[in-house]
Amino acid sequence: MSNNIVQFNEEIIKGQIKELVRGSVEETLNGLLEAEAEKLTQAARYERSEARQGYRSGHYDRNLTTTSGDVTLHVPRLKGISFETAIIERYRRRESSVEEALIEMYLAGVSVRRVEDITEALWGSKVSASTISELNKKAYVNIEAWRNRPLQGGKYPYVYVDGIYLKRNWGGEYENVAVLVAIAVNKDGYREVLGAAEGMKEDKASWVSFFQWLRGRGLEGVKLIVGDKCLGMLEAVGEVFPEAKYQRCVVHFYRNVFSVVPKSKVKNVAKMLKAIHAQESKKASREKAAAVVTELKAMKLPEAAKKVEAGIEETLTYCDFPSEHWTKIRTNNAIERLNREIRRRTRVVGAFPDGNSALMLVCARLRYVVGTQWGSKKYMNMKHLEAALDDAFIAG
Repeated sequence: MSNNIVQFNEEIIKGQIKELVRGSVEETLNGLLEAEAEKLTQAARYERSEARQGYRSGHYDRNLTTTSGDVTLHVPRLKGISFETAIIERYRRRESSVEEALIEMYLAGVSVRRVEDITEALWGSKVSASTISELNKKAYVNIEAWRNRPLQGGKYPYVYVDGIYLKRNWGGEYENVAVLVAIAVNKDGYREVLGAAEGMKEDKASWVSFFQWLRGRGLEGVKLIVGDKCLGMLEAVGEVFPEAKYQRCVVHFYRNVFSVVPKSKVKNVAKMLKAIHAQESKKASREKAAAVVTELKAMKLPEAAKKVEAGIEETLTYCDFPSEHWTKIRTNNAIERLNREIRRRTRVVGAFPDGNSALMLVCARLRYVVGTQWGSKKYMNMKHLEAALDDAFIAG
């Protein structure tokens, strides 16, 4: 009787099923690549057609890690047309996301079992804790290479800068470490992350070093630098980019004024300040600002009046540029959104063991964001600026 019992090797069956699924995934993805290529060229392989937009030139292989295992993609090479595939873009984002997750796990000191569970969820196979340090070293090298890459976007007319403060544990004591971040809108109207670097504090020396590093990597053609008011940064702009103008972030300027306004009056004062920047010219904005100062004094808000009077001019630099760009160059919102995303991720770690660890995780997040629509979607039409420059609308 016992001779008739059928015994199954569970591990062999699991392996065969996994290989079957992996093979199916590989076949499906390569089929999708072929379909994308046919759609782009408007012709099947070897097909003669008047509607053909490009020609095949073989293919190259690329490995892709999926939850079903590693698969080999046969990516078509095309002549006369570029081949951009959503599958490859997803691969790039996954690669950046994995690096970021590895660094987070390392810094957060997760357990061995947790490391194995997370890596299995990401890659479809477990990575032992003994391997995690090597993977982190590789991730650090890749991120550092990305951080120091040459800037090849041509000229960068609009640059946005900010400092992010994170906590680090130094000798048993907690202290703040600043990570300086810069993004820009290039000559074609697309946003780029220029770079991030550690600055012990937002002083002139840190900003000068940061700007010189960016300039050394290819940052040129800067017409406007947008940021919060920081004396060290202002002095650094004048030293490293003397040809550029400075725009104080309007939102930060409002907050500075609100700091000396009773809560009961903030809403009313906000309307008054917004009215200044709703004018159609710099001259009109200055006149409105003078009226607001008078009104604030009448409301018995002398400190608020002083702040408006002293700081309004540096918030109006945007008026020297095309009006079509005003809403996007008078605030630091473009970089603030990135900062919120960075803070959301860094909260997972809490206090960093050192400044370099903080910098690496910030860069991992920035690198991930670059791989999304953030960097591929046109942010503004730069023809307006080109026309203004041709007409000598912007001096110096």
